Amino acid sequence: MFIYKKTSRIIAVIGLLLSNVCIAKAQNPSSYYVEEPRTFYGGFILGANFCQVDGDSYKGYHKVGVNAGVVVYARLAPKVAGSLEILYSQKGAKSNYSQYAPDHSFIINKQNINLNYVEIPVQINYFIKRKSNFGGGFSYSQLISSKEDIQTNPSISYNQDEYPFKKIDINFILNGQLHLTKGLYASLRFQYSVISIRNSINPEFGRAEQYNNMWVLRLMYLFD
Repeated sequence: MFIYKKTSRIIAVIGLLLSNVCIAKAQNPSSYYVEEPRTFYGGFILGANFCQVDGDSYKGYHKVGVNAGVVVYARLAPKVAGSLEILYSQKGAKSNYSQYAPDHSFIINKQNINLNYVEIPVQINYFIKRKSNFGGGFSYSQLISSKEDIQTNPSISYNQDEYPFKKIDINFILNGQLHLTKGLYASLRFQYSVISIRNSINPEFGRAEQYNNMWVLRLMYLFD
């Protein structure tokens, strides 16, 4: 009987300690981010942009580009963190069929736009259960290079230098991330230009004001 009572007390004490640990962990703000409490933490991002340019002659997210870089989070509140990313981001558009020009005087066989940016998104993120999160913000992009390939039948001379893309692209962002396993997240993002990416173009190939429009699928790994 003595052994039974002693064993029962030991089990009760162990159970009490475990319950306190669980409660402390549930109340620990760091459980929404990483295992150990820190103000700053970071990681790597790799994914793909599915893009179109609103205002060209085509529709559809047919252009696929790279989205890759690094991210740093700063904990602002128990469930809130700010984030800053530095990315290499390929945007643009890609035609997937031939079509007549607006005046039907020729056929546009191809109209591909390739835009390469260094992009810096800044967001506020709200963390929910299991460290998944959602948020929004803005990004600043600096154009590295651009190339526009237009082919017509009959052939029409087109000089991209006459219709340059702006050096700056500013987007608003909506973002959601699903926590997959320790340190690894899957992300879905939508972003859209808030200012035109160029001011003029031959009206046969689109309207003067054009905007980057894209969905982004990514994997993110955060270091513990």
